[in-house]
Amino acid sequence: MKNFGYVKAKTVAEAVQAGQGGRYIAGGTDLLNLMKDGAQVHDRIVDINALPLKGISQDRGVLSIGALARMTEVAAHPVVRRALPVLSEALLGSASPQVRNMAAIGGNLLQRTRCGYFRDTASPCNKRAPGSGCAALEGENRGHAILGGSEHCIAVQPSDLAVALLALDATVVVAGERRIPFEDFYVVPGTTPDRETSLRPGELIVRVEVPMTGPAARSRYLKLRDRATFEFAVVSVAAALDLSGRTVRDVRLTFGGVATKPWRGKEAEAELRGRPLSATSIAAAGKAAVRGAVGREHNAFKIELLQRALSVLLTDLGGLT
Repeated sequence: MKNFGYVKAKTVAEAVQAGQGGRYIAGGTDLLNLMKDGAQVHDRIVDINALPLKGISQDRGVLSIGALARMTEVAAHPVVRRALPVLSEALLGSASPQVRNMAAIGGNLLQRTRCGYFRDTASPCNKRAPGSGCAALEGENRGHAILGGSEHCIAVQPSDLAVALLALDATVVVAGERRIPFEDFYVVPGTTPDRETSLRPGELIVRVEVPMTGPAARSRYLKLRDRATFEFAVVSVAAALDLSGRTVRDVRLTFGGVATKPWRGKEAEAELRGRPLSATSIAAAGKAAVRGAVGREHNAFKIELLQRALSVLLTDLGGLT
């Protein structure tokens, strides 16, 4: 048996050095469960809670959120609630108050899928054990993806926060100041479902930057789930809308619960941009949102549910009711 190592990093540089071959831990709300279940095995854990990455600040129209800021703190921040409501709503719709008090922003973005086959070490899973197969393709797949999947994996990325940040054109900043546009942060499974983000080995998220311009102020998050609290999305929609009268000047639409990564609905946006917001344009956007969707035995209902959720959110956000 290998020795298990635990390092409590005091600086970012020390954390990055220790992180080569190790795994970072902050709140540990997902990582510890994965280790207990045997879905992930690590020889070294690097505790980063002492690092100065908890701040939330505003400068020149950009909100900077430290990777160790807790979900509760960000959701309650007055600037977030006023200027970025979709972000506050997505965070408050995540997990339970106890988990939100512990979970860090960086850790939330890196949480693993809730696919039961991934977390059950007795089941084949290409994400956990590359080459072993994907049991969800022909098994219980109600919670799985209709967009962005492959014959190697259809697991859903579960973060509500990530769906909101994608709608806000956020940027992930890692130690060394490498900047990753949020649209490029997650990757689809393809033939390598074990690779989920564009982070390089050992890279440490230090902050997330969110522009407060454009359609961010008129934004909402709608999450449909099987129970009211502490449940992951069956379907979720984040929308940010900029209107001139009834005409859509700009719009961002992103979806969760339906794809292998937070999903940007660019074709749906194109159906709305430059046109009056109406029941007709919203319906066209809904059809575009599910173009190319692949429904399976237990999750095909998400194709219609996503269209309905988008319609409800845009109707409300645009004041059409």
